[in-house]
Amino acid sequence: MGVAQTDLPLDDLRTFRPAVAEPADFDEFWQRTLAESRALRTPPTLVPAVTPITEIIVEDLTFAGFGGEPIRAWVTRPRGHTPHPAVVEYIGYNGGRGIPGERLAWAAAGYVHVLMDTRGQGSGWGTGGDTPDPHGSDAAVPGFMTRGIADPDTYFYRRVFTDAALLIDTVCDFDFVDAGRVSVTGGSQGGGITLAAAALNPHVRTAMPDVPFLCHFRRSVELTPGNPYQEVERYLAVHRDRVENVFATLSYFDGVNFARRITAPALFSVALMDETVLPSSVFAAYNLCGSADRSIEVYAFNGHEGGLTAQWLRQTAWLAARL
Repeated sequence: MGVAQTDLPLDDLRTFRPAVAEPADFDEFWQRTLAESRALRTPPTLVPAVTPITEIIVEDLTFAGFGGEPIRAWVTRPRGHTPHPAVVEYIGYNGGRGIPGERLAWAAAGYVHVLMDTRGQGSGWGTGGDTPDPHGSDAAVPGFMTRGIADPDTYFYRRVFTDAALLIDTVCDFDFVDAGRVSVTGGSQGGGITLAAAALNPHVRTAMPDVPFLCHFRRSVELTPGNPYQEVERYLAVHRDRVENVFATLSYFDGVNFARRITAPALFSVALMDETVLPSSVFAAYNLCGSADRSIEVYAFNGHEGGLTAQWLRQTAWLAARL
């Protein structure tokens, strides 16, 4: 649990619309990035997972992500081949997809649930990941925030966000998915990835970012008291001459810039005692989000855990009204 009021008062947060740097070639950069990886796309594989679960189908998916590289995911779904709406979920910082069948709630509620492994991560909490990141990095702080940060083309999250957007293509091709009802969600890092996927792939019908990380990088790096943002702070404390270069790179990956491009309905959540993700960074993305149908759940006395199952219940009701 965090300390009271880690950021601006709620009334100020609701009107917080900062000037967040956006590169002039932001759209061109992402169009080029996605086109290069789509050109290397290979057919996915989907095989039964090894699990004692029998009443819900659990499958092991491998699909082509950034550079055509194999990315793993779990597909958990109701029995039968009647097309169902899908919820694609992205994972928090340094977590992995874990053991098959760990997350059954969405499938039990009638959705096809697709849980994407985050390349190179999966050893910080939970039960592990299965997807390597075959790319190296120049000098970096331990963690993922500064890997390849000298150039947008080499930055770690270029690969992750591309994986996330291309997964939507794969999901829409499944005969058991209603391609017109595909949603994206995730908490923390998963929330930041959600914003990117919703902006980059027009097949996303709704977006549900929870306590999203990777928003308003400049403010977050300067003011957040803990990790992972402190990885960037430590990097800049050593590489004193790279400050503007680093923030220029990060502007291509800022959740605020993705949020501006989201037109699908969006349900955010924020926790006002969050010491990992500043509430103002969440509100910056929410207030500047391009969707005409957007709302935000505020958890006044929670830290980075946010609303947990209470938020999931809100999401199911919100989705039912839109799908």
